[in-house]
This record gives sequence, structure tokens and C-alpha cells, in this order.
Amino acid sequence: MKRISLSLVFCASLFIIGCKNDKKENDTENAAETEMNSEMDNSMEKEEETKEITVSLEPKSGSDLGGEVTFTQEDGKVTMEATITGLAEGQHAIHIHQKADCSAEDGTSAGGHWNPTNEKHGKWGDAEGYHKGDIGNFEVDANGEGTVSMTTDDWCIGCDDENKNIVGKAIIVHDGVDDYTSQPSGAAGTRVGCGVIKM
Repeated sequence: MKRISLSLVFCASLFIIGCKNDKKENDTENAAETEMNSEMDNSMEKEEETKEITVSLEPKSGSDLGGEVTFTQEDGKVTMEATITGLAEGQHAIHIHQKADCSAEDGTSAGGHWNPTNEKHGKWGDAEGYHKGDIGNFEVDANGEGTVSMTTDDWCIGCDDENKNIVGKAIIVHDGVDDYTSQPSGAAGTRVGCGVIKM
């Protein structure tokens, strides 16, 4: 009897130890799989988070304008960085216009300001309303160079929200100054530069 009891105890111990080892191995495998999936998810999120478009500006209306505009989307916000050359010293207006078409010599093929929410023209962020394309004015130095920098969550690059998607629009630089009041476009004057925003 003692032999049988000892044998049963021994067998039961082996079974319990085996089960514990199996559980440890399963836990380790599950932890490794979870970690790998988490890393893959993070990697995919990072890929989705950062998008970039660089737009070359071409001269319009007989101007000597040049330069480029870079749009970078990260963490749900788009940053615009522009360097513009060939303009007279002082202030000039820059906007996003509704059509990705710079074919006209005077830039009019780009249409009016991009205004998907049908607001009145105004200064960016104005509580009374502004166009999604109302970037505003920038300063040009004595060397004819100006820069623009802004970040917003009102824009996106290639998303499904047509009220935010800047792809398929155009950047227009004006010779004059946006007065933020005149409708529908701020009386900014001649279009002297144009660039198509495309992927």
C-alpha cells in the first residue's frame, strides 16, 4: 500500500510540476507576443503620424518670386514652414486657395480662398470667422526674403475630412497685404506666386 501511495504521490507531483511549467511557458509566450504586437502597433502609429509635403512656388504675373513651402503632419497637427524669395521689402499676403491649378499666368486658375466651412474672410483664429485658407501676412526683408511658420489642427494631409484636407489645393502668394476685412479675400492684390499641394 505504501508503495502504491508513494507512486501516486510521485505521479501527482510530476503532473502538477508539468502543469506549472506549461503555464509558465504559455505566460512567457503570451507576454512576448503582446510585447511584439504592442511594438508593431507603435511602429504603425509612428508611420501614420508623420506625413510631409514640399511645395515649390512658381512666379506669376511677371514676378521674380521663388521658394518652397513644407507641410508636416505629426500628432494630429500640421506645421507649415515657408521660405519665399524675390519680393519687395514689406508685408505680403499668403493663402491656401481652393484648386490645385497654377496654370494661369496670373494664378487665377487656383480659384478663390479655400473656405470649406463657408465662413467670412478674416484673420486666422478670429472668433467671428475665417477661411481655412486664411494664413495671413508675412514680412519680407531688404534682401527680398520672407518666412512663414504656423501649426494648426485645422488642417490635415490626405485625410478623409474635406473640411481639413489641404491636399488638392494651392498656395498663393500676393503682392499686396491682406487687410483681414475686405470680402471675400482681404484685398491682397496681384497673385505673384503659386504652388500646388499634392502628395
